[in-house]
Amino acid sequence: MGAVKLLFVVQRPPYKSENPRLALTHAIASQTAEIYMDDGDSVVPIIAFVGDGVLNAVKDQQAMKIYGVTSTEDHIKNSLLIDMPVWVCKEDMQRLGLKEDQMITEAEDRGAELRTKFVSFAEIQKEMEAVQHLLFF
Repeated sequence: MGAVKLLFVVQRPPYKSENPRLALTHAIASQTAEIYMDDGDSVVPIIAFVGDGVLNAVKDQQAMKIYGVTSTEDHIKNSLLIDMPVWVCKEDMQRLGLKEDQMITEAEDRGAELRTKFVSFAEIQKEMEAVQHLLFF
């Protein structure tokens, strides 16, 4: 079977909804499915933030302090730690007036080597067409 590609597309902002965190949790947990797969088969999840969903990748948000919930930032950093690609749509960042230095770009403090990729919507669209499983949050 080879690699089973999953794309989790987050469209909702991080406020007053658990959907973005659920997308990250599901994406991280999807790799545990490998224990039930044949040798050599793998699960390859990617998380992509589009539309207002790019607001999830803004660093230094105060989720616990303001809303009493765990931080989406922690989930994104954990995604990078397990080498799960995190993509953020450049056009939506521009529309919202966000710069790369305002975004969660790395998790070196946790030992992660992978960094967030800022990609065009065209690249995300291309991946949408290529994956076996497409999930919207």
